[in-house]
Amino acid sequence: MAPGQFELRKDPITGWWVAVVVDREFQRSRFRRRADPIWEREGQACANCVEPGEGVRVRTLKPLAFTVAGTEREARAAGQDGRGAGSDGRSAEGRTGDGRAGEARTAGLGLVGDRGSWQTILAPEGHHGSLHAESPAIVTKMLTRARDIIAAARTEDATEYVQIVQNWGRQAGAMTNHLCLDVYDVPQIPHRIGEELGGAARYLIREGVCPFCRLVRDEISVGERLVHEDAWGVAFAPYASRSPFEVWVVPRAHDADFGRATDTQLAAIGETLRTVLQLLDVLDGPPYNLVLHTAPVRERVDDTYHWHWEIHPRLREIGGLELGTGLPVNPVCPEEAVAELMAGARELTGPSPHRRSRAVWGRP
Repeated sequence: MAPGQFELRKDPITGWWVAVVVDREFQRSRFRRRADPIWEREGQACANCVEPGEGVRVRTLKPLAFTVAGTEREARAAGQDGRGAGSDGRSAEGRTGDGRAGEARTAGLGLVGDRGSWQTILAPEGHHGSLHAESPAIVTKMLTRARDIIAAARTEDATEYVQIVQNWGRQAGAMTNHLCLDVYDVPQIPHRIGEELGGAARYLIREGVCPFCRLVRDEISVGERLVHEDAWGVAFAPYASRSPFEVWVVPRAHDADFGRATDTQLAAIGETLRTVLQLLDVLDGPPYNLVLHTAPVRERVDDTYHWHWEIHPRLREIGGLELGTGLPVNPVCPEEAVAELMAGARELTGPSPHRRSRAVWGRP
């Protein structure tokens, strides 16, 4: 009997399934996709470069970024039309009477007006390169700003979740060529994070160990999906990778909250991210999304959760099978993806006894 085209793999934490294509010979040329820059009008200054301040700084793009509307029926009952304005055309903030966010509450529905925010952590003026090409000092300063924002949000206790992302390249949703980390103050726990929280708690009860800690140990032991390891953490392609060449960067030390990362850890994190992202140059420097998963602001999940970064190169379009079923389809199995990254890195650099990182040489 001929093997199937897809191998269904189950994420050990969330329990979600992924369809990995296993019957197709890998061709690196199919996944070479250079990140497209953002078109800028000639003579127009970069809005992030002219933002007041020096060095790494924070720019507020939208102070109230999310209107919590609920279902269409709930939104109409709350006087909203689904676009953040009521029948009188006023914004949710305007309907509060005094301009304070979160006061437009409807009895029985739990709906509020405008909440959250959208900020961006900017590299210094004129820094329009990729994160892995940036200096370690700048990357560390940007991560420090992200850490401090998360820590402050927990102290203020006024939101549910802080999401840190980097979008690199037009295909990945970037809106600027300026190197930056976007910060979203989200008034609810995102679905993906919620599934990880619940799955990690169930795993701990069942197995007696944090699933992320076990992943770190197992990926180092097995080695076939290992991209990089150092004293601080490991980078690997998850067994049930949802996208081609997906990589997770996970610290060895157990901690749920990125807001507690030390300055020493942040420097190590920045170096690891730069190392792993540089590997993607074998795919012509593709567009990607870099996302942080950390503990929600108001949840106490110190024993069960483990913060980590995820890198998702944007190398293909979504197909009908995924839209119809919600089942992610990964056209490159993670073991083959890691083998290609290792081979490509060797082609680019050649042998060098001075390279300490297994991200280039793989396991001896």
